[in-house]
Amino acid sequence: MREVMTKTMARNVFYGGSLFFIVVFLILSAHSVRYVVSQSTANAPLTDSVARGKHVWEKNACINCHTLMGEGAYFAPELQNVMTRWGVQDEPEDAFEVLKGWMEAQPTGIEGRRQMPNFNLSDEDIRDLAEFFRWVNTIDAQGWPPNEAG
Repeated sequence: MREVMTKTMARNVFYGGSLFFIVVFLILSAHSVRYVVSQSTANAPLTDSVARGKHVWEKNACINCHTLMGEGAYFAPELQNVMTRWGVQDEPEDAFEVLKGWMEAQPTGIEGRRQMPNFNLSDEDIRDLAEFFRWVNTIDAQGWPPNEAG
């Protein structure tokens, strides 16, 4: 091999390397698209109630204390699997009742305990929020949260 790289050699290295990485990029892109389509939330239809529940979540800035699929603050519990933890994932009316009872019991006033503010949500808001949590629970979170307690 020569000590000095000629222009032709440099051009071949450039084009060869570029072609190699373009092929790798296309393969990885095709793989990720196939994975996303197979792992999508298509089996969990996005209803109006779920969308309104997401709006309640955002309007009250719940993410400032809670995490949802690992995103948010770590002051309060993870809520991705809250409906499964409470055993009401498959029962919309029970999910509403349990969430309503939990939220109306806040704050507890126990000294030294983290306190959730009472947002004075309407029954419709709580029902929509429960539907949002039930929908989020159907997403394949790839093993998140790492434990049942959230």
